Amino acid sequence: MLIQLKRASKMACLWLLVVRFGLPSLGAGFEAGVAIRVVTPEPLLPVSGGVGPSRVVRKKEGELTVRALVFKDETTAVAIVSADFLGFPSALGNRVRSRVKGIAGSNILIGATHTHSAPDCYGFPDGKGGTGADLSYLDHVCDQMAGAIEEALRRARPAKLKIATGEARGKIAYNYYAEQLYDPRCHLIQAVGEDGKPFATLVNYAIHPEVLGASAGILSPDLVGPLCDRIQARGGGVGIFMNGAQGGMVTADNRAPGGGEHRTWDECVRIGQLLADESIRILSGAALQEEPRIYCASKMIRFPVDSPLLRNILKASPLGFRGTDDGSVTTQLNLVNLGDAQILTIPGEALPNIGYYLKRKMRGTHQFLFGLTNDAFGYILTKEDFASFKRYEYVTRTSLGEGTAEILQEALLAMVKDSPPQ
Repeated sequence: MLIQLKRASKMACLWLLVVRFGLPSLGAGFEAGVAIRVVTPEPLLPVSGGVGPSRVVRKKEGELTVRALVFKDETTAVAIVSADFLGFPSALGNRVRSRVKGIAGSNILIGATHTHSAPDCYGFPDGKGGTGADLSYLDHVCDQMAGAIEEALRRARPAKLKIATGEARGKIAYNYYAEQLYDPRCHLIQAVGEDGKPFATLVNYAIHPEVLGASAGILSPDLVGPLCDRIQARGGGVGIFMNGAQGGMVTADNRAPGGGEHRTWDECVRIGQLLADESIRILSGAALQEEPRIYCASKMIRFPVDSPLLRNILKASPLGFRGTDDGSVTTQLNLVNLGDAQILTIPGEALPNIGYYLKRKMRGTHQFLFGLTNDAFGYILTKEDFASFKRYEYVTRTSLGEGTAEILQEALLAMVKDSPPQ
């Protein structure tokens, strides 16, 4: 009788945790679920490639989507979300978190693919005293994203994981500022059902999806659309792309012979399909991980906004960025241990050297960096690089400040130190 009472008391406590903190229901082992929502605006909206007015479009190529991948076990649920936008700031991400009931907001990681061919999600000034952001459309996107997370949670089913890392070969990316200074490693997580078939494949790779660019007059997910389509066509299930440390300036290798660039949809297809094929190749030798453990930690962090340009944009934005009154911004960082992988989030475009440094200090067999995740506060460069080279004038001007990288690295590595062994 005493043993039964203790068991009942334990179950009651766990039930209270589920109710209070939005944890997944008990009684299941490791599960995963995935969902997609199309968010292409109709009629088409102007697109944003960065600070300044949006550009009018005349057509679309591919569909803009939000994609949610949920992992859960008896006590923890984590949602990883990819959205086809230049950036998806926390002013919007927190709306999404408030609308999701099944997963704690601190365990929802929202990343932008960084396409330069989607509507403005920041509220950049349009040069006429207003903004290019369509607020009703952005609220619709938040609804669709929350719905995708909830749907992925409902559709969660028993799964095993394949996790792999390898260099993606071929003409995919290069550093526009210094050709070889980029990270060619591609990090992958694939969810495999009880039937042995993959139903979701996450690709983590550092690249600017700007084959087309905002000036092309085309609304598009750029190379990420063909990447995800190819993943599915090759039996990898739903494709999800999370960007990496692609700042300053790791971009798609759409260089044409003799100079110039291929800025066509066909080139988006070529690069996206090549990256998908390399992802499938790298995954081919990965072993199945059964009942992988999940650990998720979050931390709120504050960055000073020293850049006059970004300070004015954040204050003028109709979205209402948190903490700007005192000259700072506040955002969420996440660390996730999943099987033998460790994931850290970066709220912007970190330069490749920062990415290499963090990966070298991380734990786990596979180190994932989710760039432009939970926020997208411009470029993040070390104090040594800040305003040091003429080539870095633009990335310096569009960064929060000289101390951003140091603050970020200190916070992330403290989370790594505090995380349990894998």
